[in-house]
Amino acid sequence: MPSKRRLRWAAIPVGIAAVAALAGCSTTELHGYLPGFQDDGTPTTNHTEMVAGLWTTSWMVLLAVGVITWGLMFWAVVVYRRRRGQTGLPVQMRYNMPIEVFYTIVPLILVVGMFFFTARDQAEIEAQWPDPDVEITAIAKQWAWDFQYEGEEEDNADAVWTMGIQAQPDAEGDIDQSQLPTLVLPVGQKVTIHLQSRDVIHSFWIIDFLYKKDMYIGKDNSWSFTPTREGTYAGKCAELCGEYHSMMLFQVKVVSDEEYEAYLDSLRAAGQTGDIQQAYDRLDNQPGTGATTAEGDE
Repeated sequence: MPSKRRLRWAAIPVGIAAVAALAGCSTTELHGYLPGFQDDGTPTTNHTEMVAGLWTTSWMVLLAVGVITWGLMFWAVVVYRRRRGQTGLPVQMRYNMPIEVFYTIVPLILVVGMFFFTARDQAEIEAQWPDPDVEITAIAKQWAWDFQYEGEEEDNADAVWTMGIQAQPDAEGDIDQSQLPTLVLPVGQKVTIHLQSRDVIHSFWIIDFLYKKDMYIGKDNSWSFTPTREGTYAGKCAELCGEYHSMMLFQVKVVSDEEYEAYLDSLRAAGQTGDIQQAYDRLDNQPGTGATTAEGDE
């Protein structure tokens, strides 16, 4: 048997090799090939790093458990294989208390640990800003998106909005990005997005933000975060919502404060002010409410 001193000396080059290998990894590789990261290390939001850390750590733990389990299975197959000349059944064991305790306690520790870290991170991600810098309402509809940038007046007369259409593919199936509904966000500002549905269940997913949240009928959800990197990012509905679900796309542009204010001014100049129109809002005719059919459904 090798001495402990020799084992320690053998571990040093292994550790150095591991550090060197990790140091050579790109930012994307270090975050488990998840979207939302680039080589300068700047994440897309203040929550992106946390989500990626939970994801990669979970996979590392699961991979380690898998390697140990596969190793023990292979060891048992080799060591306890039937030898030439052996007959009959092998020696039978009724139980082994240390092993039974081990495979009961260790999985319990793993499950409790993963639950703790998931619940801790989820609570922080789901926390809402008490006083956000920007409030936006995202409204899902079959099969597009409307965005309303809330104002500060009591009657919301200073709000501005855009109404989107579903993706428009050409003959080759390529999507015209210029016609996609666009959500504009200011970088470095505390943003709260209120999520509503006009008809069926949808899901608001900004891919590079590593986050999606369902939009239920009659139950509004919210999401608070801070965009931390300027750029254009893809968004889509992540809940099967009907025939043209695949065409329910949008894009997110994170811009400077000046560009954001200029965008809002352009919407005001176009007359898109006040609360957003309720055209095509089928929720106006919920059963039992006595409401009349929405104008857009007549």
